[in-house]
Amino acid sequence: MSTKIDIPIEGMTCASCANRVEKSLNELDGVDATVNFAMKRATVNYDDVKASTDDLAQAVEKTGYKPHLPSNSMDHASMNGHVASDSGMDHSAHMHTNADELKLRVIVSAALTVPVLLISMISALQFDYWQWVSLAFALPVVLWGGWPIHHATWVNLKHRNLTMDTLVTVGTFAAVLYSTYNMVFGDAGMIGMQMTFELFPGRDASSMHVYFEVAAVVTTLIMLGRYFEARATRRAGAAIEALLHMGAKDAAVLDADGNERRVAIDQLTVGDRILVRPGEKIAADGVVREGTSAVDMSMLTGESVPVDVEPGSKVAGATINTSGRIVVEATGVGEDTALAQIARLVSDAQAGKSASQRLADRVSAVFIPAVFVIAAATLAFWLLDGAGSSFAFSAAVSVLIIACPCALGLATPTALMVGTGRGAQLGLLIKGPEVLENTRRIETIVLDKTGTLTTGRMELQRFEVSAEVDRDNTLAIVGGVENASEHPIAQAIAASAREQLGSALPSPQSFVNHEGLGVEAMIEGRHVFIGRERLLATNGIALPVGELAETIAHANSEGKTAVLAGWDGGVKAVAAVGDTVKPTSGRAVAEMKSMGLTPVLLTGDNDHVAAAVAEELGIEEQIAEVLPSEKDEKVAALQAGGVNVAMVGDGVNDAPALARADLGLAIGTGTDVAIESSDITIVSGEPLAIVDGIRLSRATLKTIKQNLGWAFGYNVAAIPLAAAGLLSPVIAGAAMAFSSFSVVLNALRLRRFKPLPR
Repeated sequence: MSTKIDIPIEGMTCASCANRVEKSLNELDGVDATVNFAMKRATVNYDDVKASTDDLAQAVEKTGYKPHLPSNSMDHASMNGHVASDSGMDHSAHMHTNADELKLRVIVSAALTVPVLLISMISALQFDYWQWVSLAFALPVVLWGGWPIHHATWVNLKHRNLTMDTLVTVGTFAAVLYSTYNMVFGDAGMIGMQMTFELFPGRDASSMHVYFEVAAVVTTLIMLGRYFEARATRRAGAAIEALLHMGAKDAAVLDADGNERRVAIDQLTVGDRILVRPGEKIAADGVVREGTSAVDMSMLTGESVPVDVEPGSKVAGATINTSGRIVVEATGVGEDTALAQIARLVSDAQAGKSASQRLADRVSAVFIPAVFVIAAATLAFWLLDGAGSSFAFSAAVSVLIIACPCALGLATPTALMVGTGRGAQLGLLIKGPEVLENTRRIETIVLDKTGTLTTGRMELQRFEVSAEVDRDNTLAIVGGVENASEHPIAQAIAASAREQLGSALPSPQSFVNHEGLGVEAMIEGRHVFIGRERLLATNGIALPVGELAETIAHANSEGKTAVLAGWDGGVKAVAAVGDTVKPTSGRAVAEMKSMGLTPVLLTGDNDHVAAAVAEELGIEEQIAEVLPSEKDEKVAALQAGGVNVAMVGDGVNDAPALARADLGLAIGTGTDVAIESSDITIVSGEPLAIVDGIRLSRATLKTIKQNLGWAFGYNVAAIPLAAAGLLSPVIAGAAMAFSSFSVVLNALRLRRFKPLPR
């Protein structure tokens, strides 16, 4: 059986580290693994017949890193083959600890580095034997402050691996050893030695030069960059971490005899009846069995307006009951709740890699060995060219330091983490990094009508009465009869009647349902027939003429259902019932057009209905009278014309089309199969959120490309400058640290992504 597991990995310090772990895991039979450097985590799909968790752990350990396997991972294997990583919270705590440890190392290193730098820069501060004091101050910085770097270097060398850490270790140790050699065997250790700080060392630099300030400053800057990266990565994952903490901690469960008992959230089971008071969080997904209220769904949907619920309404765990007392029967607990599924979906998306990131991975795999070759060539060239040994050494060390590919490894995963985390907060669930690439290419967006642009619920849109009857009295009679029926059209009429009249509806004394035709009832002394024209005509009710006949014709032309009500030989009222367009659908279509997309309306309704809705929303192209089985074919036909197509839908019949489309967007209020077939899930069902989903995806992709452009461009431009002797090791270290920090900072801008105003 295929099983999925998330494995936090300790010790990875660069993209090359992640590449080696990924390669080692994928060498196992039946294993498909992706390792995310920014998240320090491996997401592994494996055949548990061909491989075990022990095999996975050994594959990670042989590369020199420490896996944190869930202690009860095998117990968590669910029917769909997903293993929940219960070590996620431990790993989060480890990230906090790691950031705090780095902060301490940075503070101590900076305190020791500043005096070394000042003495080296300012000749007036250089007292007798100042160089030996610099050595005493620099050694703790390099050895203790930079210990995480050197430890990683040693671990990787034992496994015959070269990493970014190797570059830093070689560069800083070379600076210390070379300077110490100059002091012991050269003139640099003499009393009264003076040295002028040079950002750009000259070709004639002598053996009087020492580089303790280089070793100390580079180490401090790199550790400072590591600290900022750790803190920023923690912030990037804060959205999903906060989401996981939003759930209730316990619940009030009602026993069979009605007694209340308080239980922890992990003790809930499907079928439990949960009492939820006003202001409390709903502890599990479920169905309301008693009471009415309004539920704040903003943490799942991003929508601020509470949703009214009544017996039969579905509710989600972690949402807030704002007013009335309700009893909820649990239908989903633990990992089966919508909250847990959203968290898992976002986590899976963050763990993936885009095509751009895979290119960056391939480059970084050969990058570090190439840097050592360039550094060695730089040293040899300047020595053979007659430059001073200090100048040649400085240029070679600058190449090693400036080339660290931290920014390359952070470019994609940090942007993806922040973007998908922000999406989760807004109810926009992006399934994977490849989705981002797809949103850029989309030209046409096919919009299913019912449930996407319209509410998908029947509503009374027009109620006309004949001249001889009172409207309110007639509405009460019709509403009272329809209230006794369970048909959606009847319930829509009854609900509207109650709302318009503001009072209870009368109850019929007798009621007969004529299947497919309508109903017959005795109410308030009247023998009433309500339904199709055929029912009324066969029971002696004359069909209407004049204004009522026009109402019927108008309803039929718009695809609405015309319901006739008659008694005493004549039709007394006509009700037009139909689906209504969502209030923001028109704005959403206009926004799509402004983004360069061509909207296409897709519906099973007739041409008249399609044309009416399309005209109302400003859609020029519509495809009508489409059978459920034909939606997939219509999307394929558009693609065959060379168009990249996005599909938006919510029903079971939309699933094949969603899967067929280049980009599938599912309305979260729809069916599970539609959501599973899509690339982006719009939890709220709000049409403007469709636009937000595409906007956020494009913004995230843009950020990724900006980061990769910066990272690649930085190394391409900086290495030749360093090799030419135009950058000192100190400037190289500062530039390398700034490069990584700027990439992370750019990604964090996505946290400020604003949805369109509702």
